[in-house]
Amino acid sequence: MPPATPAPTNAELEILGLLWRDGPLTVRDVHETIKRRRDVRYTTVLKTLQVMAEKGLVTRDDSERSHVYAAAVPESTVKKRLVADLVDRAFDGSAAGLVMQALSTRRASPEEIRQIRKLLDSIKRNEDGA
Repeated sequence: MPPATPAPTNAELEILGLLWRDGPLTVRDVHETIKRRRDVRYTTVLKTLQVMAEKGLVTRDDSERSHVYAAAVPESTVKKRLVADLVDRAFDGSAAGLVMQALSTRRASPEEIRQIRKLLDSIKRNEDGA
């Protein structure tokens, strides 16, 4: 996400999550999915998507009667930016602080621990080889 693109709000991040998972969706599709989780008006979802389009977070295809929205920013880019911001603001720039807090707050599954070890091994190999 280029620096000019603002970080998404919580509501925008929820919608981006749907678009990343399911691909392009109509406003009605987004509304119906979110409404299963919590009460939200159709017009609220529509306005949020319109604002997101203005921010450059989504694109809108209006070639059909129902406008179809798609994520304009990659999931990994948004998540990296959000994590980097959290590390800077809440953990004084310490990635280790973030990881230790996360692992002390929620139990990691054996598979997640395996993935974390694999990532750490990869980082170590890159440092040793550099």
